[in-house]
Amino acid sequence: MTKVLASRSFRGPASEDAIESVHNHLDSLWLDVPFVQDMDQMTFTTAVIESASNIVQHAEPAGQDPVDLGVDISVQPTLLQARVSAYHAKPPFGPMEPATPDEDAESGRGLALIQALVTTVTFERQDGTNTWVLTRTSQG
Repeated sequence: MTKVLASRSFRGPASEDAIESVHNHLDSLWLDVPFVQDMDQMTFTTAVIESASNIVQHAEPAGQDPVDLGVDISVQPTLLQARVSAYHAKPPFGPMEPATPDEDAESGRGLALIQALVTTVTFERQDGTNTWVLTRTSQG
């Protein structure tokens, strides 16, 4: 198993304040791993913030509990990973495929941006939680 060199976690109500908190967590994370190149930091940060913002803007509660946003980020020697979760949320509406830039539809554009910024994006749904797992291979 590859060693985790640094990590950060956030969980709280899916609100605009949560996005600022996640951004602050990322800023402090990069201070712990200065060997991660600026381009990797910027693209990964953008993908994580876009994913978290999509949850804040689009996730709908599955029941009485409001949607919580969870972000777990880890840095390994050559891999950046984030698990961005919507707790107590309905499954995402519509296809989980990114929209192509020439389509008129707004939906799916965030996913296309995220996929352009990271190496892989996978989606998991378990026990009322939607989780997007973002990975980016880092030059270290």
